[in-house]
Amino acid sequence: MEKAFNRQKVLLAHLQPTSPSPLLSASICAAGDSAAYHRTAAFGDDIVIVAAYRTAICKARRGGFKDTFPDDLLGFVLKAVVEKTNVNPSEVGDIVVGTVLAPGSERAIECRMAAFYAGFPDTVPLRTVNRQCSSGLQAVADVAASIKAGYYDIGIAAGLECMTVNGIRSVPQVNPRVEAFQQARDCLLPMGLTSENVAQRYGVTRQDQDQAAVDSHRKAAAARASGKFKDEIIPVTTKIVDPETGIQKVITISEDDGIRPNSNLAELSRLKPAFKKDGSTTAGNASQVSDGAGAVLLMKRSLAAQKGLPILGVFRSFAAVGVDPAVMGVGPAAAIPAAVQAAGLELNDIDLFEINEAFASQYVYCIKKLELDPEKVNVNGGAIALGHPLGATGARCVGTLLNEMKRRGKDSRFGVISMCIGSGMGAAAVFERGDCVDALCNVRKVGSNDLLSKDAR
Repeated sequence: MEKAFNRQKVLLAHLQPTSPSPLLSASICAAGDSAAYHRTAAFGDDIVIVAAYRTAICKARRGGFKDTFPDDLLGFVLKAVVEKTNVNPSEVGDIVVGTVLAPGSERAIECRMAAFYAGFPDTVPLRTVNRQCSSGLQAVADVAASIKAGYYDIGIAAGLECMTVNGIRSVPQVNPRVEAFQQARDCLLPMGLTSENVAQRYGVTRQDQDQAAVDSHRKAAAARASGKFKDEIIPVTTKIVDPETGIQKVITISEDDGIRPNSNLAELSRLKPAFKKDGSTTAGNASQVSDGAGAVLLMKRSLAAQKGLPILGVFRSFAAVGVDPAVMGVGPAAAIPAAVQAAGLELNDIDLFEINEAFASQYVYCIKKLELDPEKVNVNGGAIALGHPLGATGARCVGTLLNEMKRRGKDSRFGVISMCIGSGMGAAAVFERGDCVDALCNVRKVGSNDLLSKDAR
């Protein structure tokens, strides 16, 4: 009996860490570096994306969705994620919609209406979230956090913006107190002027910006021509009205209409600055105002496996940070390292980046500041070519990133989505390719073990 007790003490001692490690954190345990990203017992608790769809992105006021109601746009993508996965709508615990420009209560009601159009029962709740340009990504982070916390098992994160209906407007009435606070005043700067501030402060030239715009259109045109966007875009049948005759026509939209395949430096260099007389930000090297919507279906890995659903990606981390409002475009340069660190990774571990091209000035700056390989960033173009429907951009990026990682297979394990945020913030999230499986590279054969009981030898 005493020998058995001693054997048990020895065994228990080997199960305890020899010394506490202050360098070991929860995020490291959950992630690790890409060379040895070992799974834990919480593997089934991973929050995964099983579907991500979007409408095409159309030019506001003159594109394909100029006569489409915002709630119809959202309804199309909500219906798509349910129909393409065969998930029972009544199982969805919450729908969170990122949206920016419309009055809050008005848009929240429209989004609730869209859920009914898509076939959701009245038992499924919905709310909106507004973190400006990162609202769609914030919706994804909110749903992932809620599932992780056990509030519900299945959630939909969506994004919607109809800039035809709701344009960017200045604050109608400003508190006089703002004059005593420089950074508070800077929150009111037009976004184009913050782009000029970034260009001037960090030495981003007009040619740098125009070249980034040309590259965005070139890559987006190539992606569209090769059919890459077909995996993420759902065709939308809607109406369009001829502004001269008033005649309505039924059309089906399945391609982004802002891409200019023939964009070139010579043409862009002739455009006048849009925000500052001697500035460098133009209509050609800034994101397009757009209409569009997207939706992402999330759940725990264990539930996805139970339902037999393919896993498109794994949500690994999220970070939102604040920066100087006068140069709000630098947000991704601060948010990306924070999100990557929270995932237990390093920048070199990231294989693909989706950085929103709000303005070419800030996009170019962030790549240079983080010393990123341009070949890993926005490989299928960005908002300069595709458009930037503010609340929908984050949801759009999820589908674009994860489908590209899926196509690249083993050559692309981790990806990052990031954007700058008006009034001086940045947000970023880390995703892992869905079909990634670790090899048991740390297994070794044990010849003999004296700690085993006599009965087990």
